[in-house]
Amino acid sequence: MEKRIIAVIGATGAQGGGLVRAILADKSGEFGVRAITRKPTGDKAQALAKLGAEVVAGDLDDVASLTKAFKGAYGAYCVTNFWEHFSGDKETAQGHALAQAAKNAGVKHAIWSTFEDTRKAFPLNDTRMPTLKGKYKVPHFDAKAEADHFFRDLGVPTTFIVTSFYWDNLIGFGMGPKKGPDGKLAFVLPMGDKKLPGIAVEDIGKCAFGIFKRPDLIGKTVGVAGEHLTGSEMAAALSYALEQPVAYNPVSPDVYRSFGFPGADDLGNMFQFKAETESAYCGARDLSFCRSLNPELQTFAKWLSRNKSRIPLK
Repeated sequence: MEKRIIAVIGATGAQGGGLVRAILADKSGEFGVRAITRKPTGDKAQALAKLGAEVVAGDLDDVASLTKAFKGAYGAYCVTNFWEHFSGDKETAQGHALAQAAKNAGVKHAIWSTFEDTRKAFPLNDTRMPTLKGKYKVPHFDAKAEADHFFRDLGVPTTFIVTSFYWDNLIGFGMGPKKGPDGKLAFVLPMGDKKLPGIAVEDIGKCAFGIFKRPDLIGKTVGVAGEHLTGSEMAAALSYALEQPVAYNPVSPDVYRSFGFPGADDLGNMFQFKAETESAYCGARDLSFCRSLNPELQTFAKWLSRNKSRIPLK
């Protein structure tokens, strides 16, 4: 039987890489995978080729290259990376390019990795949260949401996936516990006592693969998370895994925005949005449904047991 090809954007990145590996690990062999990357000769791309992926070039800023990369594919996983360029306009334009390419190539099932438009809860004139770049509250959310309509308007058969806080951010994004002047570890989040949906990045890929097996989910929005945890619960799990006390430091969003690292204002607003819309935000990420898509869905404790040694403790 000829395999149905799933073309994966960002195949050497977080979400895309997880999906590529999930497809390659599938024993049924129903699907094949086409890994799309700007650098098909790079080490990461070649590692995927050795695992059995077809590796092709594709550029998110070039509709023609994306159309060529999608041609003949049954499915396309469409994702952008705001943190490469910090530009909301570029993020929306890339979403448009992906939708147009999926339409041009006749893709039967696209997944668009998007987010909520936070301006529905916090209009631009809402002074509880600063407006950023003149037109966003949370740029990396709102700019993706602005691209949703391209998929709908072009008639691309699309499932919209909304993800959650990556637990992997504790490893590579500088969000792990830090040592204070007293030498003790503290975990900082501007979430108060509200629950934060989180997930292992590899599980996003596995959930996405589950969605591709469910054509009945075309036209739907699916939220994915592994667990919903408070900062205190996360700190307790970190304490157990790291075998030393980790205190939870629930700073205010204003304090978090003042930290000054690139994107601190965006992330401060994001956490404030999640905290103040806790019920709706968590409700959009149903854990039992996620487990039906991905029976191997990890809890935070499980993820920590596998990754604790990779968390830098400085």
